Amino acid sequence: MRRVIAPEQVLRIAAKQAGLVSARQCARAGVSSDRLTSLVRAGTWERVVRGVYDTGAKDDRISAWDAARLRSAWLGLLACGPRAIAVGSCALALRGIWGLPLAIEPQVALPAGHGTPGRGGIRVRRFDAGMTTTLIRGRTVATLDYAIAQALPELTRDHAVAVLDHVINRKLIDLSELRRTQQLIQGRRGAARTHEWWALVDGRAESPLETSARLACHDAGMPPDDLQIIITDRSGRFLGRGDMGWRREDGTWVIAELDGIEFHDTPIAVFRDRERQNELQVNGAVTVLRFTSADVRSRVILEKVRQALGRTRSSAA
Repeated sequence: MRRVIAPEQVLRIAAKQAGLVSARQCARAGVSSDRLTSLVRAGTWERVVRGVYDTGAKDDRISAWDAARLRSAWLGLLACGPRAIAVGSCALALRGIWGLPLAIEPQVALPAGHGTPGRGGIRVRRFDAGMTTTLIRGRTVATLDYAIAQALPELTRDHAVAVLDHVINRKLIDLSELRRTQQLIQGRRGAARTHEWWALVDGRAESPLETSARLACHDAGMPPDDLQIIITDRSGRFLGRGDMGWRREDGTWVIAELDGIEFHDTPIAVFRDRERQNELQVNGAVTVLRFTSADVRSRVILEKVRQALGRTRSSAA
């Protein structure tokens, strides 16, 4: 089959939209409907839903995980036209908020929307009365308070707490806005199950993995005594900082460091971390334990922390 070359101008647009582009955008760029048909028939592009095409264009600065979530957000916006408003988890994804699940439902609100299923699995939500919006890359998006209120009742506890940890950690929302968000959630389907989650939020968490590990330990009845612990030797010299820590009865620490895939993944970074860990151990300041996301999911972290503490804390949550 003859190869059909995609226009560079459109590919640049698509790269900013998780690889997706609309027929409307193509027409504005001078791409005829016949050429669109040829691109799809040749397998150069894929038609996702009516009027939206996957060009395969990528932004190498964005991880595959973030790209998957952004694709859902852009799919809803492009398929539902210029009046569509990104809401819920899609609005959070467009803002780069961490903690969301890998797969999120494409969803938008329309001023005349009635909460009906859209084509291609796109959910059209009812338009929130009083909902405020902002622009991101030229598209209308629910403001952070509304986006959180829409998303949280639909998330699991761990994802919801990770989202709140992030917005507080990055100072994207202040306490008054946080209280307003809690009020906006009231009355929504699923709101009741979120009531106990707010007490678990801690803006010192610096990654979704830290949030997940902290919650796993909390559920096992052994929540960390502190987060982001600064460790010094007897002379006060800085030795390191731990993600989570438990203080033993003799005053020494058990420190848990959480290694996500985006951190400590180069030989130099791992070597430096090993040097730091060895120095901490030699100085007798702490016991340092290193965990990955697999260790958190399999609950290995609970076993190892208990062993390091030298005694079993109550397993009652």
